[in-house]
Amino acid sequence: MAQIRVRDAAQFLGVSSDTVRRWIDDGTLHATRSSGVLSVDGLELAQLARDRAVLPSDPSSVAISARNRFVGLVTGVVSDRVMSQVELQCGPHRVVSLMSTEAVRELGIEPGVVAVAIVKATNVIVETPIEAILEPRSPRSAR
Repeated sequence: MAQIRVRDAAQFLGVSSDTVRRWIDDGTLHATRSSGVLSVDGLELAQLARDRAVLPSDPSSVAISARNRFVGLVTGVVSDRVMSQVELQCGPHRVVSLMSTEAVRELGIEPGVVAVAIVKATNVIVETPIEAILEPRSPRSAR
């Protein structure tokens, strides 16, 4: 079972360590103490992160098969004659897209505009810290 320190849990959730400790005190999260270090279960933390995620409303009114939609604000556009780099801030995530400068003009993309980044990929790379690979895991925590 992956155990995550309170300070790291706070960072993942975008809150203070004090907030995580209050959630432990009120039963929202359960904690264990080992060698004086307070930590929470990684699976429980992931479920809390998903439940408490604040997603901006999607301004589009179309149905689409892509599930990875990130609503955010355009924070930068760098263009040349042919291609543009568009940067969005979608909550805590920075998303960068390369597209034609013609598309940028046609869509009215400029800093401050609300936009939706849609990711439809067959190749997504996932990595974990090396410590997670070295620590033995029980079958229950591999779910």
